[in-house]
Amino acid sequence: MDHTLWDFETNSGHSLQEIFQTLKLQERGVNSFEQFHQAYLAHNDKLWARYRNGFIKVDELRWKRMWLALLDFKIADEPLARKMGEEFLELLPTRKTLFPHTIELLDYLQRKEYQLHLITNGFEKTQHSKLNNSGLAKYFKEVITSEGSNSLKPHKEIFEFAFQKTGALPEQSIMIGDSIEVDILGAMNVGIDQIHVNHLTDKAEKINNQLPTYTVYSLKELEDIF
Repeated sequence: MDHTLWDFETNSGHSLQEIFQTLKLQERGVNSFEQFHQAYLAHNDKLWARYRNGFIKVDELRWKRMWLALLDFKIADEPLARKMGEEFLELLPTRKTLFPHTIELLDYLQRKEYQLHLITNGFEKTQHSKLNNSGLAKYFKEVITSEGSNSLKPHKEIFEFAFQKTGALPEQSIMIGDSIEVDILGAMNVGIDQIHVNHLTDKAEKINNQLPTYTVYSLKELEDIF
């Protein structure tokens, strides 16, 4: 869902900006929101990689990304970082910005009677809130999260859990996702076809020296495949 249908970058940026203003971080020594945002993104990416590889727990990820971003501005305030982490997870799921053609595509697939499910590394409560607030919940039969499956993409266990929960068969399934290292590699690990939704560049990307089954650069292009 995130980065593929639901515009995580836009929604996350707006949520962080609201926190920045509400908690008056500029008065605490953070030069500008843009600088804080860039620091947050860098630490968030590194911590998510550690979380996916099992080096840290989810609770640590939630507040340490704020803590480390604040430390870049010499603000060593753990209570503030924890408060920011909590407020971020409250605000983020209320945002509703989707990528172009999202609803159009989902309506199209539903009319074609495709069975749609989600596999997400996002948090259980947060992801369901995003789905409900953005109007996407009605399109998906099952939502498989990392918390619910006790595994994370690209590990095969989360996909095996999804097959068991949905009754889907690998040879009749296809994975659609934005991350070449998480979604596409994960699908390759369990032998299902993949569609890389590349919102960022105009070139097909490889993983382990292998191209995805398909690459598209707009959600609208998926109608040609289905």
